[in-house]
Amino acid sequence: MRRALALCAIAAILLLAIFTPHGLAQDALPPAPYAYRQLDDPAQEAAAQDLMETIRCLTCQSQSIADSDAPMAGDMRSEVRQRIAAGEDPEAIRRWLVERYGDYISYKPEVTGLTWPIYVAPVLLLLLAAILLRGRFRRREGNP
Repeated sequence: MRRALALCAIAAILLLAIFTPHGLAQDALPPAPYAYRQLDDPAQEAAAQDLMETIRCLTCQSQSIADSDAPMAGDMRSEVRQRIAAGEDPEAIRRWLVERYGDYISYKPEVTGLTWPIYVAPVLLLLLAAILLRGRFRRREGNP
């Protein structure tokens, strides 16, 4: 009988662990200090706002951290504001975020050895299309 009760208790715990949303645990935490509070210095807040508008929310992925209400975006806003208040350069903060989360986080990606094809491919495709269209129009002009 005890063994059956122990197995039922283990099964109940496992079911709760499986079907309980993991996000509920993080939502119970209070928001980061500067998640919803602006910096006292307007120049610093403007620099933080400019930077936050160029950083993608990892939870929403279609909003910047300045626009998102996701808890992770709030944590990132707080981190940006704290670093700016400490006197860190916004570009240094951007580099730190890109190192930590990858190029995807930035709405203003830099041209690197991995990203240059993204910038060159559209130009090459336009050139190829122009060459093909030019050849097609020349043939039509020659044939009445």
